[in-house]
Amino acid sequence: MSRICDKSLSGLRGLLAAGEVKAAEAVEACLERIRATEPTVRALISVQAEQAMDRARALDAAGYDPDMPLWGVPVVLKDVLATKGVATTCASKILENFVPFYDATAVARLKRAGAIILAKANMDEFAMGSSTENSAFFPTTNPWDPERVPGGSSGGSGASVSAGQCFAALGTDTGGSIRLPASFCGVVGLKPTYGRVSRYGLVAYGSSLDQIGPMTRGVEDAARVLQVIAGHDPRDSTSVDRPVPDYLEALGRSDLKGLTIGLPEEYWGRGVSAEVAESCREAVALAEELGAATVPVRLRLTDFAVAAYYIIALAEASSNLARFDGVRYGRRDRDSADLLDMYVKSRTQGFGEEVKRRIVIGTYVLSAGYYDAYYRKAAQVRRLLRRDLDAAFEGCDLIAGPVCPTTAFRLGHKVDDPLAMYLMDIFTISANLAGLPGLSLPVGLGTESGLPVGLQLMGPAFGEDLLLSAARVLEEAIAPLPAPSGLA
Repeated sequence: MSRICDKSLSGLRGLLAAGEVKAAEAVEACLERIRATEPTVRALISVQAEQAMDRARALDAAGYDPDMPLWGVPVVLKDVLATKGVATTCASKILENFVPFYDATAVARLKRAGAIILAKANMDEFAMGSSTENSAFFPTTNPWDPERVPGGSSGGSGASVSAGQCFAALGTDTGGSIRLPASFCGVVGLKPTYGRVSRYGLVAYGSSLDQIGPMTRGVEDAARVLQVIAGHDPRDSTSVDRPVPDYLEALGRSDLKGLTIGLPEEYWGRGVSAEVAESCREAVALAEELGAATVPVRLRLTDFAVAAYYIIALAEASSNLARFDGVRYGRRDRDSADLLDMYVKSRTQGFGEEVKRRIVIGTYVLSAGYYDAYYRKAAQVRRLLRRDLDAAFEGCDLIAGPVCPTTAFRLGHKVDDPLAMYLMDIFTISANLAGLPGLSLPVGLGTESGLPVGLQLMGPAFGEDLLLSAARVLEEAIAPLPAPSGLA
């Protein structure tokens, strides 16, 4: 039974289609793997075992449906996505008992495609963090080393896929929150173009930055999931009404001839550990062997991107989290003297320290007298950064560099140093500020740490098909990673 969990999503789909594996058997295999690994990994906030088995039995009873591209495939959702009848906590005490009455659009599309929702994954509270140590419930560990972080904020999703608890997971990416845990956990993580996947039902952190995307064990699996969740949604005003390409058909490329890859000087210099640089450079050299040309590009505002990102993201978070006041839903203090006292106590008790820090900073940069000095200036930097990227893509098809300067760091190592934690996103946030797609591809294990290293590929807007096709060619040429050593 446990061997089922070692298959890729595409491999499982073939077994299901052939009738060699039943949907109920796939779910039971995942539940068995969860029971074996969860005491160590702690990737999941809740497991919907009974509902998943009921859904699997119903699918088996109806018979395999080739029109459902994810028929019988068990998946996990980051607990920031609304799920009808199932608690959506955002890993926060303030929403600990909140049960939505509707599904997020991405969740509804997974269900229509035949996927089976298995569990809700742990995360940094309200997606604010890079290590999944900011969860109000417990930290998640890395399947490669239980003393290391899985990355964040979608660390539970990445760890669950890496540990074989599911065949795909949805994460969200505001500044690298899919790509960073994908890199740390040795899986594929894709942040789509802003507007490509509906944000309806996603509890917002930074409304102009957030995107939902797949985390899988392979590029083809990511393409299959993206094919299902992508597309216009009239309920989301930021959703773009643009045709969705056939991402699986795009995977037909056999080499990288005719492709030009830009290498930003700012991504390959100071601050990148030797083992990360070595693995990523080997992957780029392999891309050249496969026919790609490489050219240097300049992203001059990289050093300012972190500051601009955190000003914009925190300002939006301050506005978005104002709705959690104890009045309509979520935690409410019952011993308040008056309405204002209830607001203060409910939010003080319900939010964690990192969330409160970000709300305060976001409120400050939007306040009278500081808006022009901070928020307006950050918005101007954002526009200039987008121009830099547009100019870079005039001379190349994709941009490549490390996902993160280091491999996974130790639990507790950066938790008391917020600025050091924020700098983990230095190579990923530009894609969010510019609304561009980015993908993390595992390219090897660090020579010193023995931990996964991710190469980031960034493409032009709505260039996910090109991104996936190039990543697939590289993936097939790179030796696959072994099973996570922390689970042995």
